[in-house]
Amino acid sequence: MKLFVVSLLACGLAALAADVTGKWTAQVPGRQGQARETTFTLKQDGETLTGTVSGQQGDQPIKDGKVSGNTITFVRESQRGKQTFTGTIAGDEIKFKRAMEQGEPQEFVAKRAK
Repeated sequence: MKLFVVSLLACGLAALAADVTGKWTAQVPGRQGQARETTFTLKQDGETLTGTVSGQQGDQPIKDGKVSGNTITFVRESQRGKQTFTGTIAGDEIKFKRAMEQGEPQEFVAKRAK
């Protein structure tokens, strides 16, 4: 009986987890502090996250994408090095923190494109 209840709770929590599949747009801080329009095209399959980041450098694939509850993580490699993104999903927003190999982490918010 306990196993049945635990299974029901797990299924219920999985149903409540947000699906981030779709397009998200954000004004992402640039090197000199100016914001740049960036589009995140994401596809979630269970806990696996794939997609692209589109901006000034064109479309770049994300790597090592994961979804866990309301948290997503992925890596993007660009001409400037590796960038690690960690985001917290809250409805139609993702609050991101981007850590780069050099410099301080930056925070920004992406909104679901309509």
